Amino acid sequence: MSESFFILSGTMRLFDGRRWVDATSGDHLYVPVGGLHAFRNESGEPASMLMLFAPGAPREEYFEGITELAGLGEEERAEFFLRHDSFFV
Repeated sequence: MSESFFILSGTMRLFDGRRWVDATSGDHLYVPVGGLHAFRNESGEPASMLMLFAPGAPREEYFEGITELAGLGEEERAEFFLRHDSFFV
């Protein structure tokens, strides 16, 4: 699936597979199928973004479960990321 990130408010750091860039309200990152990407909020302030998956993908379990990562052991965390095809850079 391809993914698109639209920054709605605040500042997010986006990785496009080559470099990190600061993105602010109105900015957009398109990730083609199989493209490496990442995002994080380093600003210390609230930020929001809209994420679109095409074709649509069942990603609800990933985003619901990511809030529980701090309470998981290292092996449980690794299994969670593997199950959801997610790798941190």
